[in-house]
Amino acid sequence: MEYRHLGRSGLLVSAVGIGCNNFGGRLDEAGTAAVVNAALDLGITLFDTADVYGNRGGSEELLGKALKGRRRDAVIASKFASPMGEGPLWKGGSRRYIVDAVHDSLRRLGTDYIDLYQMHSPDPETPIEETLRALDDLVRAGDVRYLGNSNFTAAQATEAAWVAKTEHLTPFISAQNQYNLLDRRIEHELVGVCGKYGLGILPFFPLASGFLTGKHRPGQGPAKGTRLEGPMGQRILTEGNYDTLVKLEQIADGAGRSLLELAMSWLAQQPQVGSVIAGAMNPEQVKQNAASIGWKLSPDELAAIDAATRRS
Repeated sequence: MEYRHLGRSGLLVSAVGIGCNNFGGRLDEAGTAAVVNAALDLGITLFDTADVYGNRGGSEELLGKALKGRRRDAVIASKFASPMGEGPLWKGGSRRYIVDAVHDSLRRLGTDYIDLYQMHSPDPETPIEETLRALDDLVRAGDVRYLGNSNFTAAQATEAAWVAKTEHLTPFISAQNQYNLLDRRIEHELVGVCGKYGLGILPFFPLASGFLTGKHRPGQGPAKGTRLEGPMGQRILTEGNYDTLVKLEQIADGAGRSLLELAMSWLAQQPQVGSVIAGAMNPEQVKQNAASIGWKLSPDELAAIDAATRRS
């Protein structure tokens, strides 16, 4: 397994991470433990969860149980800000909420620190300075080691970096956003901002909810038991995306590789990417993900991928 510094920080993360959204939902305690142990055995260290995953709290609880006895081998990344209850006091980036949220997450995870604490989405009702001051206090107290953001725009990431610098607060070291061969929007502005301010990128949905594995075929509808059976499928299972899929498969076939390897290796080769976060339902999928980033794409292959995905 390859390890990289996340942004311009000292935090080392595995180049492939495990997305923990399935824990406590599609995966029970035994299934979660099997995935976590397989990942650790393969050298995967980054586990990305959130307080809201697993029906509000279930993912953190099962991840904490699975890591018992192996906590020092893992980098736990969790998130706050999404609604954890009814009403305005159960979400956001206010100092009042953050202090409650981190203590709840620590309890569920069964740990006394979170390696990377990420703001799940911006809070337009709370000044970013208040949020960063509260998070800075958590770092100084030892509850949290590093800070990150998720779903921020380039402008929001820039503002946060500037406030942290001018007010001498702990900055965000990472940006977690949707990024894959069907969705390259962050390249327009956010990637440049991350480079300027030293944020590592943590792509989520690297396989476009499974579409970039090739198991979904034109005219056949979504594969049974997958995320694309829901509303997400209406956005992804389009004629244009299927046309792109065929082109990408041709590139992969020409190199004797799989579409999974192409999608994951391409992301791993992009500027500022620290770790590619992918979910897994079983140890075999963990192994496939771990082995999927060894392909060092050539300039000609990268150019062909750009042409296939209509980069603009």
